[in-house]
Order: sequence, then C-alpha cells, then structure tokens
Amino acid sequence: MRISNIETFIVDAGWRPWIFVKVETDEGVTGFGECSDARSPLGVVGAIEDMKPALMGQDPRAFEMRFWDMLRRTRQSIGGIAAKAIAGVELALIDIKAKALGISVVELFGGPTRDRVRVYWSHCGSTRAKASDLLGTPPIRTMDDIADLGREVARRGYTALKTNVVLPGDPADVHFDGFGGGPSSTDQVVTRELLRHVETLIGTFRDAVGPNVDINLDLNFNFKPEGAKRIAKVLEQFDLLWLEIDMYEPGGILEIKESTTTRICTGENLFYMREYLPYFERRAADVFMIDVPWNGFSQAKKVGDLAETYQFNVAPHNYYSHLSTLISASLCAVLPNVRIMEVDVDDVPWKDDLVTRVPEIVDGYMTVPSSPGWGADIVEDAARAHPWTGASNW
Repeated sequence: MRISNIETFIVDAGWRPWIFVKVETDEGVTGFGECSDARSPLGVVGAIEDMKPALMGQDPRAFEMRFWDMLRRTRQSIGGIAAKAIAGVELALIDIKAKALGISVVELFGGPTRDRVRVYWSHCGSTRAKASDLLGTPPIRTMDDIADLGREVARRGYTALKTNVVLPGDPADVHFDGFGGGPSSTDQVVTRELLRHVETLIGTFRDAVGPNVDINLDLNFNFKPEGAKRIAKVLEQFDLLWLEIDMYEPGGILEIKESTTTRICTGENLFYMREYLPYFERRAADVFMIDVPWNGFSQAKKVGDLAETYQFNVAPHNYYSHLSTLISASLCAVLPNVRIMEVDVDDVPWKDDLVTRVPEIVDGYMTVPSSPGWGADIVEDAARAHPWTGASNW
C-alpha cells in the first residue's frame, strides 16, 4: 500500500476554521485527520504541502516512520505550525492502518480501557456571547442569561461545564486580551473590577447548576501569575474542577498552584513529551491537557503514558469538529488516566453535516468509537460547501 494523494480542506466553522487532511492510497483506502488552527490555517496547510515530497509513494501504515520523516523535514522549525501539520497527516495515516485491518483505532492501540468517557460542555456562554445570531441561541445580555444557560446545562444531562471570562452585555464579549487587542491590552493584569466580575460570573453558574455539576474556568493566556493567583484565591469558595491557565513557564504555573486550593490545569499549547516533561517533573499542575489534533495520536498517547508515570490525569483539548471529538475519545479509550474530555455543544449548524457519523453523547458521557478507523469519515461535499474565507475571528 502506498500514499497516492494528500488533500486538505479549510472549512468555515463560524468564528474559526477547521482543517481536515485526506490521505488516499493506491489500494483505495482513505484516511482522514484534523489539525485545526484558528489563527494560522494557511500556514498549517502550507506546511503539509511542503511535506508531501517526503510522503508520496510511501507506506501509510508505517505511521511511526512517517512521523519521523515529517519531523526530520521540519526539525529546524519544531513545534507550532509544523507539529500541527504533522499531526493532521499522522492522524489520517493511523485511520488508514486501522481501516485496512478492519478495526478501530482504539483496538489498534490495545483495546478500550473504557466504553464511554465523561465530557464537559466547553466554551459555555463564550460562543453565545460572541455568535448567538449564527448559533440561533439566546444572547448573553445579563447574569440572568448566564443563570438560564447554567440551568440548561444541567437539564440536558451534562455534569460539567467550562466557561471563559464572559462579559454579558449588548453586545456581549469575552475577555481575550491574551490573543489580541488594542493599546494597553498586552499587560495581562486583572483589575479589581474584573476580579469582582469573575467572582460574580462563577457564582452565578454555581447557583444555577447546583453543587453536583463541575465548573471549569479557562483563563487562557490572559493573565500573568500574579493576576491568576488572585483569581484562583477568590474562586476557592466554588470548588472548581479546575482553573485552566496557558503559560510557557512551568515555574509560573507552579507558583499559582502552590498559592491556592483551586485545582490547576494546563498544557493544551504544549507539544510532545519533551515540552511536557519540565511541567511533570516540577508537578506544576493538577491536570494536564493534551491537544490530539496538534500532537497527533501516537505522540499524544506517549504524553498520556508519561503523565501516568508521574501520576497525573489528562484531559483532551477539543475545540474542534466532530472528527476531533471521535479522535480525542479514542485517546481517552486507550489511556488509564483520563479526567474528563472537552466538547463544544454550541456550534455552527452545519457541524453534523461534515461527518458520516455524529458522536453519541448521552447524559454527559460519550460512547467510545468502535467502528473501523476513527468511526466516521469527513463528508467531502459538505466540507467543500463551507470554505473558510477568513472573514471572522475572535
């Protein structure tokens, strides 16, 4: 079996793009991967084009060797866009191998450790704040709307949610200074007003969902350790499942963790065992996220196994399409140290159209894929019907 063609799709996902990779073979077996990057989709797709000479005509089933072919080709630009491009291709190669054997990726990697995985409703309130018109959902104008959303989460059977620093209003907004903004937005400080708002936001969610639904707050790259410590302290009263913080400094994360009883999660921006190791060695957080569309499946599995060695639980970062959800659930099914998995419930209306099988989620748990490969393929006509134009971005 040989690789005969590699094709990419950049698909409109409303406020961000999804990137899919299709790998074809001379024996008619086709695999799909996802490597979505909300801010550099053309860079990721360009990197895949650059790697084609190392892949065409090669055996797709030898996915470990193909990983090293791609890594060595991009070694002077390791991580980032190059790693995401490698991941998208590698995921498609693993899909091919499992399909060729007539088994699921879960079976390919040793069989399931679970038949379902607990999921949390992610970006809860954030997407409605920024895109309620597109979603067809109620707007987030007041804290009463936050309370209504919290009650909806519990009513629909979810046992956990994650939100960002949502700012209700007309229009509503989300505090995302870590990803862009105007003058005086680079400092990563938390004002007294914003600190009080975060306390009110999480308190409103807690009152709405009750004591038995877990709450996560994602601070992204928005604050330095000083500000994150103040937020963690004020949120101790709400017993969060975790406070999520992105930071390329294990010492800074550890400083936050040691200052509070609030549990800390990090890691979605890291690549491969080499980058996770300093965080593990310092025990810098309580839970670690792994982004499978950015690391690839085999490398994500290695990170998860290394986390188990250090006695940490992991949680897939999954801000993407249904294909990524199936891929991430497959990772959960082959690891013994999973905490919970992310999934976006509010999303573009054509999300279901893009896959041949939609993930099954009942009462806050997703069934582990058991069909060959990832358990679903990309519907190419639907992908082509929604091309990304770069017209909107958070």
